[in-house]
Amino acid sequence: MQDKVLRSYAELENVIVRTKREAERSKKFAIQSFAKDLVDVADNLGRALSVAKDNFSEIDESKDSIEAVPVIMALLEGVEMTNKQLADVFRKFGVEKFDPLNEQFDPHRHHAVFQIPDSSKLPGTVATVLKPGYMLHDFVIRPAEVGVTRAIDETNQNFSE
Repeated sequence: MQDKVLRSYAELENVIVRTKREAERSKKFAIQSFAKDLVDVADNLGRALSVAKDNFSEIDESKDSIEAVPVIMALLEGVEMTNKQLADVFRKFGVEKFDPLNEQFDPHRHHAVFQIPDSSKLPGTVATVLKPGYMLHDFVIRPAEVGVTRAIDETNQNFSE
């Protein structure tokens, strides 16, 4: 009888530990779906910021007769602040962006979109990053979309043979 009581007590403790672990895991990854949707928003915001900065540098302020430059500058500043605030919120909730350029290809973290023949790098090295990847704590919520190097086939290089 005592053995049954001890086994029941041990089983109860195991159930409590498993339940706590599952509750912590659920809490940690509860925002996974929401975060997955927001990473595309972050990408679009980053692209908009990049294009705006590139195009703003081409504006000739001496030809600004309607004084639009200060308005555009304020808009650009607002987009930069929004982008920074979104990155801060991501960090606060454990969402991290990663850029795997020059890393060895990892199918758990990267999605290969194409291959590039390149003899300057080891085959299987990430040569181009189309979209950065995102992780929620230690879990990949979006793999990085990449172009990967491959070995150059020497036999196809010699057309004279």
